[in-house]
Amino acid sequence: MSVTAEVEYSPPCSELFIYYLEGDLQEDPSGLKHFIGNWQEDGFSFLFFTEPSLDQVQDLVYVTPLLRFIDHYQMSYHDWVGDKVTPFCTDRFFISPPWDSTIAPSSKLRITLDPGVVFGTGAHPTTRDCIEALELAFQSQPVYSALDLGTGTGILAVAAARLGCQLTLAVDMNRLAAKTAQRNIRLNQLQQSVLVVQGSADDFIQIQTDLLIANIHYDVMKRLVCSGGFLKKSIFILSGLLRSEAMDIENRLKKLPVRILNKWVRDGIWYTYWGIRN
Repeated sequence: MSVTAEVEYSPPCSELFIYYLEGDLQEDPSGLKHFIGNWQEDGFSFLFFTEPSLDQVQDLVYVTPLLRFIDHYQMSYHDWVGDKVTPFCTDRFFISPPWDSTIAPSSKLRITLDPGVVFGTGAHPTTRDCIEALELAFQSQPVYSALDLGTGTGILAVAAARLGCQLTLAVDMNRLAAKTAQRNIRLNQLQQSVLVVQGSADDFIQIQTDLLIANIHYDVMKRLVCSGGFLKKSIFILSGLLRSEAMDIENRLKKLPVRILNKWVRDGIWYTYWGIRN
């Protein structure tokens, strides 16, 4: 697959230097050397660098009154993302990082995935099951539009587009996740069919699409399935649920005019559902 010239392909750094701060930054800090990105969650920030950068971070905290330095860590890139980022195959896809030169089998659709420092290499059981659910869903009926809530690295939005979805809206609350997903959309040259936005899943659930993909926290999921917008989707794929959480979501679904077509359970822990509106 050809690639756009403006996108640089390079392997991840071997070591990450992570600085843990209390407080949020409204924008990514500018002018910092070796800076990769800022993961913000629940009022805390994690600044990632490829080189030791304590002095830079302390200077940033000094000029930003709402920030407080807590701690710093050093770990390998692979330890942070949970495993080595290597190519793998599903029934329909060959998924590989941009720095790997392995040739995709001719029978597979290629997805180029650079997770950066965002969780979502494709190796997690819920991601694998969502991909399998997508493959089955697209075989069963036409899917022209999709909403991917909690898109993370954008892997599921890319997969939907590769399977023929003409328009996918990929949403993530986290700014770094949204930027990472945008990069992966460019890597796969899907800017015409996938739009990435930073925002709350609750704000986008009302959009009418053929397919809903939500690999997302339970606290968000239980609101989504109870919203009027959930029933505006003909097909749904729900994942990211632990056993007790999944049982609650399944009970909620039983009260709705929907039908579960398949359920995946990995290691007795992770649950994924594929279903349709009746």
